[in-house]
Amino acid sequence: MSKKHRVVIGMSGGVDSSVAAYLLKQQGYDVVGLFMKNWEDDDTDEYCSARQDFLDAVSVADVIDIPIEVVNFSAEYKDRVFSHFLAEYQAGRTPNPDVLCNAEIKFKAFLDYAHKLGADYIATGHYAQVREVNGVFQLLKGEDGTKDQSYFLYRLNQTQLANTLFPIGHLYKREVRKIAKELNLPNFSKKDSTGICFIGERPFREFLNRYLPHEPGEIQTPDGKVIGHHVGLMYYTIGQRQGLGIGGTRDGGDEPWFVSAKDMTRNVLVAVQGHDHPDLLRPSLKATDLTWISGKQPHCNWVYAAKTRYRQVDAPCAITELSQNHCQIDFAQQQWAITPGQSVVIYESRVCLGGGVITE
Repeated sequence: MSKKHRVVIGMSGGVDSSVAAYLLKQQGYDVVGLFMKNWEDDDTDEYCSARQDFLDAVSVADVIDIPIEVVNFSAEYKDRVFSHFLAEYQAGRTPNPDVLCNAEIKFKAFLDYAHKLGADYIATGHYAQVREVNGVFQLLKGEDGTKDQSYFLYRLNQTQLANTLFPIGHLYKREVRKIAKELNLPNFSKKDSTGICFIGERPFREFLNRYLPHEPGEIQTPDGKVIGHHVGLMYYTIGQRQGLGIGGTRDGGDEPWFVSAKDMTRNVLVAVQGHDHPDLLRPSLKATDLTWISGKQPHCNWVYAAKTRYRQVDAPCAITELSQNHCQIDFAQQQWAITPGQSVVIYESRVCLGGGVITE
């Protein structure tokens, strides 16, 4: 490059963003690391690894010889992500805060801050890819299908993608760890993050109970038979098996129970017996709060693929109803435990088209 382009990369202290920063420097960019602090309430080492993550990020920056800064987005996170997280749980839905965090914090607040630092681009350690086709930026799946994170990025728009680099999107996780080990990065063997920091490894019910009131009630079968009691509908999600406290029945044998529905009006949790119970299977879903990456809606009745949860195998489908902010998606085969509040993400081969939030 005749003039080095500046890239500000989000460094979480994990191996992925660390190797991404190294690769950018090797490609000739002027690289600046940025550690984002997104949570302050109850930020202790017992449950949240933010302090150790910061030390790891600083250590990596020292090894690869790039500057690193710290920015506090806690207020933005609480206003744009956490408040929505609580509202969804209170309404009986199961939100995905990582999706909103990417759209509102990592690719909005972070992008705005990076521009103040003179950045030409931002970068992250996500397993995803970007390509430009006839002036339109496309979001592609990561090459490593077991680590692909495009599901969490479906709300990104053209401006965000045009200013974003995903340096490890073409690599497999094993290759990333190999590079980190060869560089002797201090975090080359660090485990992948498994959750959002403000919950960490703490008991989920204990955490949620601090912010939302809960009301115990009955667990019933679809025909109204009382089979147990729940501690509050917000603590359960569709398809949940663990934590119901229900044994087998004489007519159902020892098959496990699964949550199939929440009746918010009656404060009843509905459960069925058996993983393949018909009440857990759906041929279609409805979604709202739609986002299309290209800015244009996809075609109705075309064959696409969809995911209704991360790591799900792509399910062939068609969009059979579509308005500006609502759609219905019909699947070729019934889908298990479709969950309101989660995201449905639409793909055309490797290209992520966008998606929305499941309502039913």
